[in-house]
Amino acid sequence: MSKEAALRAMREARYAERMAAAPGAAQAPRAPRATAPPPVAPPVPPAGDGLCGHRSINGRTCTREHGHAAKSHRYS
Repeated sequence: MSKEAALRAMREARYAERMAAAPGAAQAPRAPRATAPPPVAPPVPPAGDGLCGHRSINGRTCTREHGHAAKSHRYS
């Protein structure tokens, strides 16, 4: 018997033991999981100098005007 066949036989034997020990456990309904609310980003205070003020991941700040129409930010 190969190593893979032996592992498969052991796994099937353990599965059979669990099913024999608790026949109704497989059909028992599960309680719904409680989901955590999605994380909320803290509000960014508007920059006092008329700039966008958006912060990048590495801490840079956007230098475009506040409320710019461009989809991307320009960091410096």
